[in-house]
Amino acid sequence: MPIPGWQKDGSPFHPGEQTVQTRLGARDRMEVVGRKVIREFLPEQHRQFYAQLPHFLVGTVDAEGNPWASIVVGEPGFVSTPDDRTLHIAAQPLFSDPLAQNLAIGSKVGCLGIELHTRRRNRVNGVVSEITPDGFSVTVEQSFGNCPKYIQARQFNLQNFDSNTAKPVYAFTMLDSVKRDVIAAADTLFIATAYLDNEADVTNGVDVSHRGGSLGFVRVDGNTLTIPDFAGNCIFNTFGNIEVNPRAGLLFIDFEKGNLLYLTGRAEVIWDDDPDIACYPGAERLLKFYLHRGVYVEGSLPLSWSVPEQSPFLKKTGPWAS
Repeated sequence: MPIPGWQKDGSPFHPGEQTVQTRLGARDRMEVVGRKVIREFLPEQHRQFYAQLPHFLVGTVDAEGNPWASIVVGEPGFVSTPDDRTLHIAAQPLFSDPLAQNLAIGSKVGCLGIELHTRRRNRVNGVVSEITPDGFSVTVEQSFGNCPKYIQARQFNLQNFDSNTAKPVYAFTMLDSVKRDVIAAADTLFIATAYLDNEADVTNGVDVSHRGGSLGFVRVDGNTLTIPDFAGNCIFNTFGNIEVNPRAGLLFIDFEKGNLLYLTGRAEVIWDDDPDIACYPGAERLLKFYLHRGVYVEGSLPLSWSVPEQSPFLKKTGPWAS
């Protein structure tokens, strides 16, 4: 029996997403697709998937309106679904993760479950309904799957940890050589964006998404990052949010050392008529990120990883000038 899709009369896409889809000639097609694959509940396969994860990405917005991308960690089963419209995360934010300051009952969150070794990923956007001693719950507003493109396959090993154990923390407004090296070595990042203009709009909320590429796919020029954007599923959640709210949060993971680099700042899309795109073979457009501030935490992530297997979709991208 087919799983029901979007049941509301209004579109599952907000005005920013619709604008970007229209610009790129995908609007009518994506409305049909969106009504089939975006839901207000968690399908059973998503519920089973979340329960087997050792980590979970969460996007939030701080009191100043800045998005942040975060990661929470626990033994598989720490993400549970008491019912098909509720997600419970039984984990505390990692030490000095901005998530600790941003979580509040009634706040919007975006969630991403991603299993790197199988390249599966599913997303949930919703609202924090409860904060408990062991974590927090989210009432589901939108639930949907994503394709496996550009995910580097990594096996994980979860280590014993205490999220309250102090770690070296560095707050900054300028990228120094240490932070630039983390970015230059990255083949994966996570990006949080938000559309919060109209609280009455059912598509109002926060989103967190994955971006992947070959080593060095993110270019650093001072406090500006350039991120190539490759062919995807044409939903354009991230770029649609940026269309109406040019702010974003980035999370870079040092998979070898467990260091976490959190950034928040202003975002801008460089469209396909810009000559700079020719410097990034395989890219359809670029994302520019201008740093506002960041947090760097050493040894924060209690996971170790295998050597990555590069996504086969990256064979047609790069190399590009550093």
